Amino acid sequence: MKNGIIQRRDFLKFSAALGTMCLSGCSAASFLAKPDKKPNIIFILADDLGYGDVSCCNPGSKINTVHMDKIAAEGMLFTDAHSGSAVCTPTRYGVLSGRYSWRTHLQNGVFWGYQKALITPDRLNVASLLKQNGYNTGCVGKWHIGWDWALKDGYMPFDQKDGPKPSDVDFTKPFTNGPTDIGFDYYYGIRASLDMHPYTFIENDHCVELPTENKALYGNRKGPAGPNFKFIDVLPRFTEKAVGFIDQQAKQDEPFFLYLPLNSPHTPIAPSKEFQGKSGIGDYGDFVLQTDDTIGQITAALDRNGINDNTLIIVTSDNGCSPAANLKNLTKHGHDPNYIYRGYKADIYDGGHRIPFIARWPGKVKAKTICDDTICLTNLIATCADIVGTKLPDNAAEDSFSILPDLLGIATEPTHEAVVHHSISGAFAIRQGKWKLELCPGSGGWSAPLPNQAKKQGLPPIQLYNIESDTEEKNNLYLQHPEVVNRLTDLMQKYITNGRSRPGVIVKNDTEILFYKNK
Repeated sequence: MKNGIIQRRDFLKFSAALGTMCLSGCSAASFLAKPDKKPNIIFILADDLGYGDVSCCNPGSKINTVHMDKIAAEGMLFTDAHSGSAVCTPTRYGVLSGRYSWRTHLQNGVFWGYQKALITPDRLNVASLLKQNGYNTGCVGKWHIGWDWALKDGYMPFDQKDGPKPSDVDFTKPFTNGPTDIGFDYYYGIRASLDMHPYTFIENDHCVELPTENKALYGNRKGPAGPNFKFIDVLPRFTEKAVGFIDQQAKQDEPFFLYLPLNSPHTPIAPSKEFQGKSGIGDYGDFVLQTDDTIGQITAALDRNGINDNTLIIVTSDNGCSPAANLKNLTKHGHDPNYIYRGYKADIYDGGHRIPFIARWPGKVKAKTICDDTICLTNLIATCADIVGTKLPDNAAEDSFSILPDLLGIATEPTHEAVVHHSISGAFAIRQGKWKLELCPGSGGWSAPLPNQAKKQGLPPIQLYNIESDTEEKNNLYLQHPEVVNRLTDLMQKYITNGRSRPGVIVKNDTEILFYKNK
């Protein structure tokens, strides 16, 4: 147990006998004793759900997330899990590909509604890996890593950075390089964040309802919209489709993989009528409760179909809570959505990327357990490969490490040598054990000091924090520990030069990477 972190937290709601399973590294495939049937795998990715929003993670949470708490009580809670980025598109790329997004052309910001696919069929991803190993694969929810829209006759191909204009897209035709082209048998969802047009549902490779109207459904973001598309319908529809997929797959002999990237509690914060006012702390709290209810409906479907015991379910988030949650109001009610961690979504500080992560797999993951191993969402594909007993090729999943030893309680060493963090502006940090080196002078994101403010204030160009003793990242120790700064800087350079952090042959990044922009 890491000094000073777990001890400060009251997890007595689980049990006085909670244990800690940490430190992985060995292959765990042999430990599974060749199960008669490969497990179903469900990966639920909430959108902007903060570490402190989940009540089993935060004893002071004002939101009672009973369904997530139940999963944690019946399985394992990870206290040091991180998204691959502090914002959504790059994290989603990393979840599926097992590779940090900053190795691609997407080195800052996020996609909107029209950029080309960031993952193409020639790159192995979680869905294609599991499909090759006998799984039926489905995705329901927010995609947000691009696909290639069909263009109207006479329009030229568009560039990768900005994509086509909405008026250039032929929404009547199927698009390419979407979910069903890279390994998913079925897809139902929305193209990007719910506050980004086109505002319409997508099924497999086409629009369910053509976006024939031009509306500003969110703020001033006017664009193509389906005549009947309403924000309030989206999370219930995703829930219905995900439960339907489980019901259908439970009748099949093959195992299934369901990737469920939710739209909530991201903006637009649109809780259904039955949840409005339920939390007592505003719309955001209500939407978190509805998100928790969706997760409860998923676990109920597993129970109803009698497949709970052979299903690994993971629930996590793509980054920290956003200031769009109305932080002033939440603070007034005594709720801190990012718990004790500094910053929020978009930041290089831990509040930007430290996330809730809970896992349940009856008979494999011991109930009422806590793990404080430092992990990253890029680990999904390596973990799945370990579960099915297959080896990852050198030219894929370059930043993915299996957390199966953690889950099984047989770990002997840390999963990662170090984990790389990334902010919305493209600022880097590298974390190894208790040390976190931030290669920028401020937040790198949306909280103070902003990148331009930090430079004007003459703040040091780098930050070094002892995360174990300084969870709020207030005491910059870079001058006191130059040897740590040099070691972690060299390690970051190694990860860039080698094109990977997972051991293997040197591979190329997609583009040049400048990890220390103030140098």
